[in-house]
Amino acid sequence: MDILAREQEQKWIRAIVRRGDRTAADALVRAHYDALYAYIWRQVGHAEDALDLTQESFIAALQSLGSYDRRKSAFRTWLYHIASHKIIDHRRKRRVITEPLTEDISAPEDFTALVHDRALSAQAEELVRREDPLEQEIFRLHVYGDCTFPQIAAVTGQAEAKVKSRYYRLIARLRKEMTDDA
Repeated sequence: MDILAREQEQKWIRAIVRRGDRTAADALVRAHYDALYAYIWRQVGHAEDALDLTQESFIAALQSLGSYDRRKSAFRTWLYHIASHKIIDHRRKRRVITEPLTEDISAPEDFTALVHDRALSAQAEELVRREDPLEQEIFRLHVYGDCTFPQIAAVTGQAEAKVKSRYYRLIARLRKEMTDDA
């Protein structure tokens, strides 16, 4: 996000916090809606759940906007932090129901690669779900949210070295468990 966009974002935030400005709230939501929806959808894989979680994330963010501190993290990172917790809560409440693949099978080699990639992704996601919420959040913010380690450290309140350490230990465990199963 460029400097002008960040300045506009901060103006909207101030207007929402100070005056409860609905127009500013609408503009802030619109500016981040598509990216947040995509972030959530990649993790839950179901459009309706992603829509619900996106809405819940924005509601939570707008309700707690007064606690947002731009010196600690970018608004986007803070918003993704909220969404990560919503996703974790969602997964705790219900088990993920797998659906059969509906892709066209016109190219068998492509289909096989797709199934293999989906199987690996599903296996990795199942392993990540077993981890504590902080490790899940670090993993999701880095992998799905494209957040840097300094951004994740700021939003989670952890030291950057600790965030990196937890992330790379998780990746090593995933690699080991996934290769042991092969």
